[in-house]
Amino acid sequence: MNIEEVIKSTVSLDTAKKVILNFMYTQNVIGDKFHEILKPYDISREQYNVLRILRGQKGCPANLGIIQERMLAKNSNTTRLIDKLLLKEYVTREVCPENRRKIEVMITQKGLDILTELDPVVVQHEMLFANNLTADELEQLNVLLEKYRSIK
Repeated sequence: MNIEEVIKSTVSLDTAKKVILNFMYTQNVIGDKFHEILKPYDISREQYNVLRILRGQKGCPANLGIIQERMLAKNSNTTRLIDKLLLKEYVTREVCPENRRKIEVMITQKGLDILTELDPVVVQHEMLFANNLTADELEQLNVLLEKYRSIK
């Protein structure tokens, strides 16, 4: 179904506008399906992103700045996300012994366990969309998205 049909547009849309609308609509479709996956685990997409970032630290702590710069959603309130993950015992937060102004965050075993449980479900989610394209189309889409995003 093309984007005009989706939004029930009665006017012809120029190509640039259709691209933006397709991005926004596709982001919502993917996000809604991902939300369905995370809902039983009572975590948000942003909390999941933080847990993935912390797992990627391979046992080393991360400060709030590192987490913020690696977040997909750059406008996320990292402190609030960490607070919620602390309540669920998925992370720990401590003051850095060398620099008392620096807060260090680490993923707990409970946080690692939830990611291990989610990993196959997330891969299945990714493949649900990826299976609509060939390997070459996926490569081309990645190149085009990166090119589109690199505005000056």
